[in-house]
Amino acid sequence: MSQETKSTGIDILYGGGLTFPPDPGFAAQANAKADLYDKAARDLVGYWEGEAKKLSWFKPWDQALDWQVPDAKWFAGGKLNVSYNCLDRHVEAGKGDRVAYHWEGEPGDTRTITYQELLDEVCRCANALRELGVKRGDRVAIYMPMIPELPIAMLACTRIGAAHTVVFGGFSAESLRSRIQDAEAKVLVTGDGGNRRGAPAALKPACDEAMEDTPSIEKVLVVQRTGQETSMKAGRDVWWHDIVERQEPAFAPEEMDSEDLLYILYTSGTTAKPKGIIHTTGGYLTGVSSTHRYVFDYKDGDVYWCAADVGWVTGHSYIVYGPLCNCATSVMYEGTPDTPGKDRWWDMVERYKVNILYCAPTAIRTFMKWGDEYPDGHDLSSIRLLGTVGEPINPEAWLWYRRHIGGDRVPVVDTWWQTETGAIMISPLPGVSTLKPGSASRPLPGVSAKVVDDEGKEVPRGGGGYLVIDQPWPSMLRGIYGDHDRYVDTYWSRYPGMYFVGDGCRIDEDGDFWLLGRVDDVMNVSGHRISTIEIESALVEHQSVAEAAVVGMADPTTGQAIVAYVILREGQPPSEGHGQDLREHVAKVIGPIAKPKTIHFTPELPKTRSGKIMRRLLRDVAEKRALGDTTTLQDPTVVEDLRSGSGKDE
Repeated sequence: MSQETKSTGIDILYGGGLTFPPDPGFAAQANAKADLYDKAARDLVGYWEGEAKKLSWFKPWDQALDWQVPDAKWFAGGKLNVSYNCLDRHVEAGKGDRVAYHWEGEPGDTRTITYQELLDEVCRCANALRELGVKRGDRVAIYMPMIPELPIAMLACTRIGAAHTVVFGGFSAESLRSRIQDAEAKVLVTGDGGNRRGAPAALKPACDEAMEDTPSIEKVLVVQRTGQETSMKAGRDVWWHDIVERQEPAFAPEEMDSEDLLYILYTSGTTAKPKGIIHTTGGYLTGVSSTHRYVFDYKDGDVYWCAADVGWVTGHSYIVYGPLCNCATSVMYEGTPDTPGKDRWWDMVERYKVNILYCAPTAIRTFMKWGDEYPDGHDLSSIRLLGTVGEPINPEAWLWYRRHIGGDRVPVVDTWWQTETGAIMISPLPGVSTLKPGSASRPLPGVSAKVVDDEGKEVPRGGGGYLVIDQPWPSMLRGIYGDHDRYVDTYWSRYPGMYFVGDGCRIDEDGDFWLLGRVDDVMNVSGHRISTIEIESALVEHQSVAEAAVVGMADPTTGQAIVAYVILREGQPPSEGHGQDLREHVAKVIGPIAKPKTIHFTPELPKTRSGKIMRRLLRDVAEKRALGDTTTLQDPTVVEDLRSGSGKDE
C-alpha cells in the first residue's frame, strides 16, 4: 500500500500492519534493555562515555565532546590503539585460542585463525610495512580480494598509526587511481587476484594500469592468492610471502589520539569526484563496538557472519573493527553465493553453525528468486538473529528471510546507517523492540534523529519527509578528505545545525521510522551508492557519446537498476551492439557494478530553460509513471518522444 506525502512528494510504503513483539525468552537474555533509551535521553554524552569506557585506553580523555557545528571531537586527548583493542587485550585476557575468523575461499579451501595467530600476523605485517617505509600519519591503499590478509593489512596500519583507504576489489583501474591520487597513498597492498564465480579474477593488472599516474606510490605489497601469472616491477613490487613471513611477530602499538585519522573511505557523491569520508579513532571504535554488541546481541560463543565485502563500510565496521573489538568469532567468505551451487551460504551456515547472519536485501531477494528449496534443504536451526543492511527492505523479503532462514522464530534487525555515520544509527534492539517488516524501528540509544519537511520543521507522526540527525554521535564522519567546504556544503547546508542524511523517511504513529531511499541523484544498486554523475561522465568519455543522463529505476532484485539516456555524436547512428559497447566502457571506467541495465538512444534530453537535465522526469519515464511538474521544461515534446519510445533502445 502506498500513500503520497504532499509536503515532500515521497511515496510511502507500509508494512501491511504485521508486528512481532519481543520473544520473552530472548528478551530475558538480551544484551540491550529498554532502559538504555532512557539513560541516553537523560545524558547523551554521558551515555557514550560509558560505552567508550568499555574500550582499553592508554590515557583517559580530557573532554568527552567538543561540538562546534559541524565539527565534533569525541574523547579528545584520550590515547588508544585500535589493533590493541581488537587483539592484544583479548590475548592478554587469556582468549588467544578463541577463533577470530573461520575463513572460507570460494574453491572450498579454509583457514581457522585464532586471536593469537591474528595478532602475530598483524605484527608481522606492521613490521613489513615499516620496512617498506610506512610511518605514522602516512596513507596506505588496500585493493584486495576477501582473504584474511585484508583485515590483517588494515589492522597493521592501525598498529603503525597509518591511515588506510580500502578500495573495493570490483572497482576499475580508473577508480583505484583516483582514490590513490586523492589520498596520496604511499604504499598499495593488493593480491594477484581472487576467486569469483568459479574462476580466478586478476587484480594486479588493474593496479599496474592505475599506477601509470600515481606518483605517491613507492611500494606495492602483493599477496599470492590465485597463483596466476603476475607481472612484478623490480624495485617497486614485493611479494607478501617474501617480506611479511620473515618478520618478527611483535610490534608495539602506537598510542593514537582519539581524534587521529583511522581511515578514509570513498563514497559516491553528486559530482563526478568521489568523497573521501574521514573516520577517526576513539569515537568510531566506540560506535561500532557498542552497536555490534547491542544490535546483534553478540555473546561469547556465538558464530557471527556479516556477508558483506570489506571494501564497503559494512565490512569495515561489522567484519573487522566492531566484531574484533568485542572478541567475536566471525565467518568470512571470499566468493559468490551461487558457487558452486545456489545453496553455498546455507551449507556454510550449517557447517559453521552460524548464530547471527547480516546481509543485504538484494541478496535476500535473489535467494527468493532462486527458490525456497535451497535454504530449506539445510539445517539452519543454529540461527538466533538475522540482520539486513544496505537499503530499505521490502516487507515481503523481510518475511521470507524470517520464515525460511530464521525458522519463523528469530528477530530480524533492519539496520539503517551510512558510510558517513560509521556505525548503525537506526535499528530495532532485539529483545526490546516490536518488529515491523519494512521498518528500521527507531534511532538507537545515543542517536538523535528526526524527520523534517522542506523548511526543516519536524513532521508529525504519520508524516513523511527528510531524515536528519540533530545531535553529534561518536562514529560520525569528521569531514571529506582535503575538502572541508564540500563537507559543510554536502551535509550541513540544507538544514543549519543538522546533518542532512539525503534519504526520505516516514515516521509512523508509534514513532517508528520507515526509510524510503535516496532523494538526490545517488542510486542504490545492490546496496551500493553510485553517483549518476560518475556514470554520466564515464559515458561521455566514449568517443561516440555527446551527452548522457542516468537515473535509477526500481528493480525487484537490486533495489534500483541503472538506466542511461544517451545522445550520440553526429555521424554515430545507433548500431547493433552499440549499447553493449557502452556498458562495457562504463565497467572499465568505474567497475562492473556501474554498468547500465538499459540504454536508450535519444536525439534530445529533457532540460530546464537554464539547460539543466531534468532527471526527475527521466525517472518518471523509466518507471512509466505519470509525469511530475513540467512547467520549467524547455521542450515538452522531448519527454513525449521518450515516453512513446521513438528513440532506439539497447
